[in-house]
Formats: sequence, structure tokens, C-alpha cells
Amino acid sequence: MKKRGILLLLLLFTLSVVLAGCSNDKQTDANGNTNDSDGGSTELTVFAPQSSEQNLKTSWFTKQMENKFNIKFKWQTTTQDASSASQKRQISLASGDLPDAYMLIPWVDQFSTNELLKYGKQGVLIPLNDLIKKYAPNIQKTLDSNAQFKAMTVAPDGNIYGIPQLVECYHCSWPNKMYINNDWLEKLNLKMPKTTEDFKKVLEAFKNQDPNGNGKKDEVPLSGATNIPENSIIPFLMNGFIYDDGVKHLILNDGKVDLVANKPEWKEGLEYIRSLYKEGLIDPGAFTQNGDAFLKLGDNAKTEILGAAATKHPGEFVSDQKRLYSKNYLAVPPLQGPNADYSTYISPIAPGADFVLTQSSTNADRIAAIKMMDYLFTTEGDIVGQFGKEGVDWRKPKKGEVAIEEGTEPIYATIPAKEGAKPDNNAWGALAQYGNTKEVRNGQIQSTEVYSQEGYERRLQNLTHDYDGQEPDNLFPFWSVWVDPSDADEVSMIETNLKSYIDQNTLKFITGDKDLDKDWEAYVKGFDQLNLKRYLELMQKAYDNSGKPSK
Repeated sequence: MKKRGILLLLLLFTLSVVLAGCSNDKQTDANGNTNDSDGGSTELTVFAPQSSEQNLKTSWFTKQMENKFNIKFKWQTTTQDASSASQKRQISLASGDLPDAYMLIPWVDQFSTNELLKYGKQGVLIPLNDLIKKYAPNIQKTLDSNAQFKAMTVAPDGNIYGIPQLVECYHCSWPNKMYINNDWLEKLNLKMPKTTEDFKKVLEAFKNQDPNGNGKKDEVPLSGATNIPENSIIPFLMNGFIYDDGVKHLILNDGKVDLVANKPEWKEGLEYIRSLYKEGLIDPGAFTQNGDAFLKLGDNAKTEILGAAATKHPGEFVSDQKRLYSKNYLAVPPLQGPNADYSTYISPIAPGADFVLTQSSTNADRIAAIKMMDYLFTTEGDIVGQFGKEGVDWRKPKKGEVAIEEGTEPIYATIPAKEGAKPDNNAWGALAQYGNTKEVRNGQIQSTEVYSQEGYERRLQNLTHDYDGQEPDNLFPFWSVWVDPSDADEVSMIETNLKSYIDQNTLKFITGDKDLDKDWEAYVKGFDQLNLKRYLELMQKAYDNSGKPSK
């Protein structure tokens, strides 16, 4: 009887241990992986940039995600300054003390395709394929229906090491635009230029005919900046001669990757831009100044001095509300040059990844995180994540309201904050832009008064129609090309040298430090010393092995 009592106590003890184990949020299997269990919560350490107006720890949307997906976030934050954010991420990766996940913003910092392959093959980043198939139907649907997103997400080895933000911004996809001072056009009785020669004549009039009316020759006919590619004056002007993507300077010739910056048409384009510079029609600062200096030029306090500006949208060079939201600056459609009237197209999806899971994450972490990401790929998740509370930060359509793209179903309108009000910290903003599809973006409701603050996005949408379709069919889709890790260092080194060589010589030819007649052949031969042939071979290999849809 005593023995039977002892056995019964042992049985009860064993059962209690089993039940206690079942009640834990996380369990470890025979392979050492931690698995989720029903009703459990998980602590998720996330590295992310936050703006000066945000506090991710106390954000209303953070609390929504914690409650919805049984997550307790532990944030490792950095600023939205690109340089410091990238540096801090690299330090984080090198330390070995990894967060469970990185959530990034493409215009701040992100994992490059080379980094994804490098860290993926090292096991630092875990493949997401199975997690997506099992727990993320919205991400899977996007992969199945969006060829460009798939090409940029699935690595050549078939693995998904990270997820890029899907931000299908229509006006951003044709970034190298030109804006011209419409007040000056009207004052001087000039028409919107249609050709490269028309444009030159307009700039000459801006320089010589005192359009700002102050009796001084202080007008700056044309300017730009060097802080971001879309503020460069080169692509818009060069596209009348030969296609310039503004980044790689590559094109496809019968499926073969080729460089444009050593072609006769490139020389023609340089001759044209040189003629503008020689006559004082281009601001020298366009080749040296940063974004702040560009903005000061457009915002000149005493009198308006800027005639034309190369950029994606007017807010890059003018902040004065009266002028920014008026007809003061209109977009110049692609100029017809001797050979073409191209516009530069760039994928709206930045190459690389903004969300990754690391080897430090448990299975419970991974499942909770991918479910959360899947929610961000829904219309609701995208809107609430970006803007915050319905009725406070955004609202649903009212009867009769129209979307910014004709024929698109209206979806939402943002609610502007009251003047002087403090930020409400209800949203993640750009950190949540994963399901920002063209349907969502085109479904935004804005005023039909395009020259107003409330109609600014509609204005950008409308003017981009003049650029849409003007890109060549044989553009090189560098955004969806994955370079093999074994070639990555070599490609990076050659590419850096080529870019520096092209940029330096382009500037020297334009400013006259080099003579296009005397020095052109030596410039072309110089590419041999920079291993251009080898670079094109490696890029061809990468192109052939990638998904490569152009649009």
C-alpha cells in the first residue's frame, strides 16, 4: 500500500511537470528551436529608426500590435539620419548581440541585396519562405501577383531573406523631373519649352530679361543639388540625347548590358549641357550643393531668383507655402532632343529589404513577427500603421469625394493636424509602409484644387502622366538584379571606380576643365583601365540569373 502511494505521488508529480511545461509561452523542441504555443505572448526585440516626433515604445499603434499579436516589443532605436542609422545597424550586426528583427525605412537605411545574400548564407538572417507560406497569406498573395515585388524579394537561390517595403508611389517612379518658374514664363510671354533648344532659349531669357523685376541681373536660370540622384540636372537634360537612369548609367542592347556614358550620344548630351554652363545658364552650385543650400536658393528671402530646378517635386527646393502650393512652378514634360525624349524610370520598390529576422529570434518570435508583417500588407494595416487612429488622423471617404487617380476607388483621406498641435504619436509612419500598393496610394482622397496644400499629392499624380511611358523599353532594371556574393566585392569596387570616373569627367567636360573634342577619346579609353569589360560581364551574369521584370 505504501509502495502504491509513492508511485501515485510520482505520477502526480510527473503530470504536474508536463502540465507546467504546456503552460509556458515558449517550448524547446529536440533541435533546440523554441516553438510558440496557443495563447502565449513573446518578447520581440526590434531595431528600428524613429523620427524626432515619435516614441515607438509608447506609440498607440505599437500598443495595437502588441494586443493583436501577443507581442511585447523591446525597441532598439536609431535616428532617421541615413548616415548614423546605417552606421548603428552595422555596429549592431558586428556586435553579435543581434535583435530578433530589423525594421527599416528604405530612404533612411536598409539591407542591400548583397547583404541579404551574405548574411543569409552565413545564417545570420533566416529564410522566410516557410513562415510566409504558413502564416502570411497577404504577403504570399503579393508575391504571386506582383512580378516586380517577387523579383526583388526572392533571391537567386530561391530563399527570401528579407522583405522590402512595397511603396508603389506613382510620382516617385519618374523621379528626374524639371520644374520651371511659370510666373516668369508668363511675364516674358514665353511658352512651356518642348525641345532642348526651346529650353535653352527660355533659360537665356531668364538670365537676361530681368523676370523678377528688381533691376538686377541676379536670376539663377537653372539649378539642382547633389544630395539625392533626383536633384541632379544631368538625367533630365541627357534624356534628349541618350537614356540616363541617373544611377548606374546602364542600358540593355539586344539583351546585353552596356554602358551609356561612353557613347557618342552621351558626348552630344555633354556638349549641350556644356553650352548651357558656358553661357551662365546653369548655377555652378548645382554640382556641389546639398539639399539645404538648394532650398535656400529657392526660398531666397529678398526676391525670387530661381528659374528652373531639377527634382522630384517642388518641396525639395521651395518651402514658401504661397509659392509651393501655387502655379508658380510647373513641371516641364520630357524634352525632345536630337535623339530622344526619354524620362527616367526607377522602381518604386527600393532594392534590398527593410524587414528581416535574425538567428537570435525564436520560433515564437518569428511567427508573431511574420503575422504582424502580414497585417501591414493589408489596406487597413497600411493606413492605420502609417497614419494612426481613424477619425483622428485619417477618415473614410465622404459621398462625392474622388481619389487622386481617375477611375480609382476612393479609400481614405488624411486629417491634417491642427495648427500648433503637438504630434499625437499614434502611428509608425514610414516604418509601416509595406502594403502601400498603387491601389492604396491612388485611392487617397485629396482636393481637386491641385494648386493648394490639400491638393498637392493630386498635382504630383497628374503631372507624372506626362512622364509615364517615356522611358525606353530596353532600360536596365538594376533594382531587381542580384549580384552573386562571390562577385559582390569585385562588382562594388569596379562600380565605385566607374561612378567616380564618370561623375568627375562629366563635371570637367561641362565646366570646360576638359575639352570634349580633344579629351573625349582618352576619356573613352580610360574605361579599359577601370575594368569596364569585366564589370559588364558580371552585371550580365547577375541580370541573367535574376527575376528582372522591368516594371
